[in-house]
Amino acid sequence: MCGRYTIYSNANALNTHFNLASAAKFNHSYNITPASQIPVIRMNESGNRELVTCHWGLIPHWAKDSKLQPINAKAETIAEKPFFRSAFRKSRCLIPANGFYEWQGTSGHKQPYYFKLKDSELMAFAGLWDHWEHDEKSIQSCTIITTEANIIMNPIHHRMPAILNPEKYDEWLIDGNSDILLPYAGKMKCYPVNTAVNNPENNSSNLIHPLG
Repeated sequence: MCGRYTIYSNANALNTHFNLASAAKFNHSYNITPASQIPVIRMNESGNRELVTCHWGLIPHWAKDSKLQPINAKAETIAEKPFFRSAFRKSRCLIPANGFYEWQGTSGHKQPYYFKLKDSELMAFAGLWDHWEHDEKSIQSCTIITTEANIIMNPIHHRMPAILNPEKYDEWLIDGNSDILLPYAGKMKCYPVNTAVNNPENNSSNLIHPLG
């Protein structure tokens, strides 16, 4: 799964990496939690990439209310599962990140670990977004797609976000090729970090420093 991550690169770095036509302002964070407003990259009506902000926790446009808000969707079932099927067909996106956290251990004794790429400051999770309107409320929301863990992730957790290589961005955004939603095969770093990240109110670069 993916329930906590970071995005601290500046707007210029995102514009360059993702070749954006336009970009909204977004909050930098070393401790992004579900229900936050997060940066999302999607195709606009002109066929260019744009950065917008969305509520993290998908609310399908057809939902009667906004109660159920899954933050993750399994790559293996997004094409068939009714909750995600429409967004998969029409509203795919990229979710930029610098890294993500996962925990290992039993309840009360969980050790957080931080994961990032070795060869790039930025990464992109495959995602889905949707636009929900009801009783004069309007919410743009998203979810992060997960896949099976790779060799780095597997000792900590059996699932991980579906990280896409840059050359595959359009294959996801435009073509919707779910065959590319695989365990990340590139080089990654993983190390334990301070349990201060467990508190959503903590938000500083100290959270991603290796223990010791």
